[in-house]
Amino acid sequence: MKKLLALKTAYIRQEDGATAIEYGLIAAGIALAISAAVVIFGQDLTALFESLSALLQGGGAAAP
Repeated sequence: MKKLLALKTAYIRQEDGATAIEYGLIAAGIALAISAAVVIFGQDLTALFESLSALLQGGGAAAP
């Protein structure tokens, strides 16, 4: 009976699952931040790269 209670106590004190959940929440937050940055700055970055491409190809377009 004592062994069963010891196993139950060890199981309750185990924090591996909580740590995995915390890492999952951190990864989800980072993914959300990256997605928001792409949505906010996506068109500006596309325009920047297109103007740089035209400038490098000799199109004469000035970079912003």
